[in-house]
Amino acid sequence: MFPRLAEQYRSVVHDLVMSLQALAKSLQDRGIAATCYVCGDGRDGHGASFVANLGANHMVRFLVSDFGISWVESRDGHELVKLEGAEAIQELQRVAQVLQSPVAAKGSRAQSPANPPNPNQLKGAFTLP
Repeated sequence: MFPRLAEQYRSVVHDLVMSLQALAKSLQDRGIAATCYVCGDGRDGHGASFVANLGANHMVRFLVSDFGISWVESRDGHELVKLEGAEAIQELQRVAQVLQSPVAAKGSRAQSPANPPNPNQLKGAFTLP
């Protein structure tokens, strides 16, 4: 029984790694700063670190590995929310839906000094102010 459960968990980690890579690419295409770093050679899906900058010093980080799954949301360098396991995956899904919605895409633009992010666009979308 335990070897089967371990293999299922490795499969979940692999699926999450692939999804995080696709999400980072999708957000980058919409002008939202996002990165996904994969652990190891990238083929085995042992883990990944996903980070998205939501503007106004607001960022999210999702870590997945053979050791666990976690979600951390912070603003101005202070941790606001930390979730693990299934709750972390649910929050990632919720945020991905918000960021990939047409409303977020319409207001998203490449961020530069001449084109700063609109802090009202995503404010309060993830945590209460």
